[in-house]
Amino acid sequence: MEPGRSGIESFYQQLGIQEDASFDAVQRAKTRKLAACGDDSQAKAQVEAAYDAVLMDRLKRRQAGHLSSEAASASEQEARATTLLRFPALPRLPRLLMPPGDLSADELKTRIGWPVFSLAEGQQLWLPLCVYSGLLAWVFVFPITTEALSLSLSIGASTMIVTLLWRGSGFMRSVLWGLAGLVVGILFGFLVTQPLVSGDPLQDLRMSSAIALVIQLVLAITLL
Repeated sequence: MEPGRSGIESFYQQLGIQEDASFDAVQRAKTRKLAACGDDSQAKAQVEAAYDAVLMDRLKRRQAGHLSSEAASASEQEARATTLLRFPALPRLPRLLMPPGDLSADELKTRIGWPVFSLAEGQQLWLPLCVYSGLLAWVFVFPITTEALSLSLSIGASTMIVTLLWRGSGFMRSVLWGLAGLVVGILFGFLVTQPLVSGDPLQDLRMSSAIALVIQLVLAITLL
């Protein structure tokens, strides 16, 4: 252990990561820890402080040449991340459902069946909003066929998967939730539009597809 590093190591332990963790692992750890804090503002502040301390430590160690090549690459990504355009901050959703017991971030990541909800922020929020807004405009504003409606739903499912991966969910978890969002959206859209059947099959498909896209969007920006 390097002299004076006991205090720094406590921040890594607080986030549940190793000192040579990748940039994605650091980001996932921060996101999951914040989601686990619920409405506890003091706990959230402690997580943010630990994250800032880890980020600063890794930058200093990179400059001193004390990091491995992988960790150095991760710290460079962290440095770039701090200079990205920042979007307006939005409130987080409270923790709605968590698995029983005290689970580490790695253990939680393997539990595909347990959803954790937290509102996305920054580019992770605005990018899917833009994509789904474009899809909804395509469905309602422009002439469209049944094949194009199916394509819009597929693009929506793909966007949801990519967004979940970007937010730190594992690959299998993201794919399964993306497919689940597609199926649930289609079924819910069909059930909602049944009492409102207009006699125009294409118009009914437009409405059910729009509802399915909205459900996919909600899941994409709230599910971890």
